[in-house]
Amino acid sequence: MLCSRLIVPLPTDMKKGLVLEGGALRGLFSAGVIDVLMERGISFDGLVGVSAGAAFGCNYKSRQPGRAIRYNKRFAHDWRYCSWRSWLTTGDLFGGEFCYHVMPEQLDLFDTKAFDENPMEFYAVCTDVTTGEPVYQKLMKCSSDTYEYIRASASMPLVSKVVEVEGRKLLDGGVSDSIPLAFFQRMGYEKNLVVLTQPEGYVKEHNKLMPLMRLSLRKYPKMIHALDTRHIMYNKQLAYVAQEELKQSTLVIRPERKLPIGHLCHDENLMEEVYKEGRNTCMKQLAEIEQFLMDK
Repeated sequence: MLCSRLIVPLPTDMKKGLVLEGGALRGLFSAGVIDVLMERGISFDGLVGVSAGAAFGCNYKSRQPGRAIRYNKRFAHDWRYCSWRSWLTTGDLFGGEFCYHVMPEQLDLFDTKAFDENPMEFYAVCTDVTTGEPVYQKLMKCSSDTYEYIRASASMPLVSKVVEVEGRKLLDGGVSDSIPLAFFQRMGYEKNLVVLTQPEGYVKEHNKLMPLMRLSLRKYPKMIHALDTRHIMYNKQLAYVAQEELKQSTLVIRPERKLPIGHLCHDENLMEEVYKEGRNTCMKQLAEIEQFLMDK
């Protein structure tokens, strides 16, 4: 449950932000949350998404509730979407060309017109593999590069190729900034709704696959360092979120239990279960969310 809030007067017309962490297919929880928010007509001045948070969150700007769960279930058994065959043949577990170009442009159309016309600011967080630092890419108009930045944000080390876009070499944004609440606060977003995909009390542990990470990314020592210390960064961010949660300017939505899904899943029923858990959690907190977002 949420902690008690400090009663602090808020100024009017505060910029309202939506912060979505990643978690691969745990992100279907977030998809359920944002679909309820969209269906209720709730708008934000900006959204920042990391990994699955960016891949699914872009549908908020294009105003397409239901799209994320629909295409995940539709292509659950399509090897081009996600499979070890895709990894062996293309270098990407989640097929880069299929997921970020063929699917949104031909098979489950992404509403580029709505995306372009929606004034909401949309940021995808990536990690620059040469520096190990986060890249916060603002994406206001849809283009091939827009899809590539979202792809980079969701490209997990070991099972994804480094994504090169506009002269940058990028991978998973969660490596360098998993919960970019502080970033959005620096950008002037004074009221933020944060959607997490781990339950309260979760503590991230050191990555047991670091020996393979070091081998796979040996050309990028700063990226290796970021991966090696990611658990420290993430746990500090959780502590910061908890601190900010006590204030009237931050509200957190999180699952009540550990979600019964891993990074990979081909079970449409399990996907639907996690998605519905997000919807149900949001509905339980809906009155609180609406009150939180109301101008003072």
